[in-house]
Amino acid sequence: MVSPRRPTLADVAQEVGVSAKTVSRVLNENGPTSESTRARVLEAVSRLGFQLNPMAQSIRSGGPDTTVGLVIPDLANPFFGSVAAGIEATVRDHGLTLVMGSSGDDPERETDLTRSFLARRVSALMVVPSVGADHGHLKRHRAQGLPVVFIDRPGHGLPTDTVVSSNRRGAREGTAHLIAHGHRRIGFIGDLPRSLYTRRERQAGYRAALAEAGIPYDRALVGEAHDEHGAAEALSRLLALQSPPTAVVSGNNFMTLGIMAELGRPGRSPVAVVAIDDVPMAELLTPALTVVAQDPVTIGRKAGAIALRRLAGDRSRPRTVVVQNRLIQRGSGERRHTAAQELPAQGVSNQ
Repeated sequence: MVSPRRPTLADVAQEVGVSAKTVSRVLNENGPTSESTRARVLEAVSRLGFQLNPMAQSIRSGGPDTTVGLVIPDLANPFFGSVAAGIEATVRDHGLTLVMGSSGDDPERETDLTRSFLARRVSALMVVPSVGADHGHLKRHRAQGLPVVFIDRPGHGLPTDTVVSSNRRGAREGTAHLIAHGHRRIGFIGDLPRSLYTRRERQAGYRAALAEAGIPYDRALVGEAHDEHGAAEALSRLLALQSPPTAVVSGNNFMTLGIMAELGRPGRSPVAVVAIDDVPMAELLTPALTVVAQDPVTIGRKAGAIALRRLAGDRSRPRTVVVQNRLIQRGSGERRHTAAQELPAQGVSNQ
């Protein structure tokens, strides 16, 4: 069965018996037409179900379309879904529609997506930068007035507005929380690559909390992975150390899922956990998961608000907005270390 095609401007014109230009004048209210012609055109538009294409209309006129382009690393990551929801909630009341694409954290794919959005003349461009991406090619567009906002991570080669979480402060607070509950052997499992902005900031916060408590940094207690399975393996290696960690800081939501799966295996000793970033149903685990929660919806709202201000004519210097994280105590991070005597640290290094 062939689906009926969508009615066109020409169909409306043929139905009324006027030119397509006359129909366009009526719909865009940009030229003289008689009241009777206007009434007949609007009646035909309603009867045929014709709808204007704002994007095609704006491209013909040489102006921006009514969309905001968003490039994220992973459509399946709930964090970025919430960021997108925040952006959409902010821009929709201004007649803008959010369109998204996934870079897969591949700089070439990211560049292709941004160029595709630029070709359709988006009103604003928002990007979660990939490691290794160069954003210098956006300088001309930004200079011409296109709002460009980096989200979650700074970009490279382009001074522009950026919205990030308080990654370093949040990791420091989460680690200090474990130290306050008696832990001295505290592991950290971070995302890959190591050069990823959020990984570097969170590990720096972890190290800062150890230093403030006078606890030497031990490289043997640091693991890394890029997915749940890898995170589970990384924790397994840490727990196999002669002096294993009694607590662990999880570097992001995917690391957390792997860590909790590994700790749920039979025979695993209890380990205190503080996770950076919340995960679905974290409060239903036993014990419920203590997290340093990001606020992705607010990150999206802030990014959307910046873009709208730029569209309204704000030409001030680029700014970086930091959205604060929040420690939520649910149980897993409140496990106290009950050993009568601390084991000596091994493999200590300040590298």
